[in-house]
Amino acid sequence: MNQDNVAILGGGNLGVAIAEGLLSNGRYEAHNLFITRRNTKTLQGLKEKGLTVTSDNKEVVKLCKWVLLCVQPNQLEDLLNEIKPYLDPERHILISVITGVSIQRMTSIVGDSFPVVRSMPNTAIAIHQSMTCLAFNEKSIEVKESVQEIFDCLGSTLVIEEELMAAATVLCASGIAFFMRFIRAATQGGIQLGFDAEDALKIAVQVSKGASGLLEAHNSHPEQEIDRVTTPRGCTIAGLNEMEHQGFSPAFIKGLVTSYERIQNMKK
Repeated sequence: MNQDNVAILGGGNLGVAIAEGLLSNGRYEAHNLFITRRNTKTLQGLKEKGLTVTSDNKEVVKLCKWVLLCVQPNQLEDLLNEIKPYLDPERHILISVITGVSIQRMTSIVGDSFPVVRSMPNTAIAIHQSMTCLAFNEKSIEVKESVQEIFDCLGSTLVIEEELMAAATVLCASGIAFFMRFIRAATQGGIQLGFDAEDALKIAVQVSKGASGLLEAHNSHPEQEIDRVTTPRGCTIAGLNEMEHQGFSPAFIKGLVTSYERIQNMKK
C-alpha cells in the first residue's frame, strides 16, 4: 500500500470533482488516485488522464490508505459491508463526504477502532476553491493535519464539531447552489437593464469575486463593505432598501433553514 494512494469510492459529481482537484493541484500523481463507479463509462475522461478507474471497491481499498466515501446515503451501509473485510484500522483512514450520516453510524458497521472523518466540501473543490468543513472522531485526531493537508490543496478548511455538520452541508455544499441562484438573478437583472446575456453574466461573476475578495483581503464584515459603497440618497441604498422590502434577506435565510430541516428529516 502506497501511503499517498487515495481511493474515491463513488464517482458521482462530487467524487469526480475531488479527483480532478487532487490531480490538477499537483500534490498527487495520477497513479495515486483511484475512483470507482458501477458504470465506469462516465469516468473515461479521468481514465485518459491516468487515474485508475474501476467498479471493484475491494481491490481499490487494498491499495489505498485514504478511503473517501462518496456514495449516496442509502448506499453507504452496503458499501461499508462490502469493503469491511479488507479494512484495517491500522492502515486505513475513512473519510466520508456523505450528508446526514454520523460517525457513530459508520463505526457501528466497521468497528469503533477505525479513524473516521466527516468532510463536507463543495463542487468548487474541482478548481481548488472549496470550503471544506471537517469533523474527527478520537481515533482520527492523529491524522488531523494530514487530512487538512489533503483538503487544503482544494481550497480552505475549517474543523468543526460533528453536531454542526448538517449546518455545514447547507451553508457550504448547498451554498454553491444558493450563491449560483443569486448570480443568475443578478444576470437576469442586468439583461433587463440593457446588457446582453453574456456581458451581464460576466459582470455578475466578476462582481461576486470582487465582493468575496474584499471581505477576505480586509478581514471585514459585509456591512463595512456595504457602507463604503452607499451614499446618502444614492442609488445603492435605494436598491438595498427595496431588496430588503421585498424580503431578500429573510427569503435567503428561510431557504437555508428549510434546507437544514430537510437534512434533519433525512437523518430521522
